[in-house]
Amino acid sequence: MRLTSKGQVTIPQNIRELAGLKPYDEVEFEYRNKQIVVRPVKRKTSPAEEAIALLRGSATSNLELSADEWLEMTRGER
Repeated sequence: MRLTSKGQVTIPQNIRELAGLKPYDEVEFEYRNKQIVVRPVKRKTSPAEEAIALLRGSATSNLELSADEWLEMTRGER
């Protein structure tokens, strides 16, 4: 696996699944014993509240989306 020029790396799908990570989840990094540890940040709000926060203000900017595209977006599939 290689870092991008911006220092980004993709977490492999099997690791995301094992860790229970979903799109838009937040993670934190820690450097411990010469290793980098990545762990999920505990949610302070419910998934429904997070979805609402992601969509807040987007109704006027996404009028061109179809109903299926809206459903994908609200389910975190986009």
